[in-house]
Amino acid sequence: MPTGEFFQLQQRDGVRVLRLQSDDRTNRLTRACVLALTEVFGDLARKAEPLIITGNRRFFSAGADLKEIAALTGPEAYEFSRMGQTLMNMIELFPAPVYAAISGYCMGGGLDLALACHRRIASPDAVLGHRGAALGLITGWGGTQRLPRLVGVAKALEIFVVAEKVRTRDALRSGLVDAVAEDPVAEAARRVHS
Repeated sequence: MPTGEFFQLQQRDGVRVLRLQSDDRTNRLTRACVLALTEVFGDLARKAEPLIITGNRRFFSAGADLKEIAALTGPEAYEFSRMGQTLMNMIELFPAPVYAAISGYCMGGGLDLALACHRRIASPDAVLGHRGAALGLITGWGGTQRLPRLVGVAKALEIFVVAEKVRTRDALRSGLVDAVAEDPVAEAARRVHS
């Protein structure tokens, strides 16, 4: 299966798995990464088969690269926001089920990525959040629209404004994740086949 600098495409239990990767293992969603993912999703959409997106045991994705964001001009930041929205919309509108299999940290743009998926399965030690408000940032990738649909306006405001990390148990209780499993990829594959 194809492999890129920012991901590997694998087969597991008869299901395609897109595993995010980066040299530092935090799976940051840089501009180059977002463009590569947009291209691969365009290719994958031609063959409407279920897909699981995952990372590694410690990071689903740490989100956008804050150093990269800080260096952007206003027009560049706007374009980066549009790029992220394009990717998230492609995932949301994908012609087959897309599962986020979340282990470890799923933060900022990584949470936006998980929110764009049709279902989210988390490991017991997963940590989700949108810490941008603590840094003076707010997502531009559609999370402000998708999160309230899942957890309600009050809980979404709490997640965005308070910028606290959400543990798996609370994420399940609020509807942010659909299920908890020791092996989220295996559970997502099981659900694809059921």
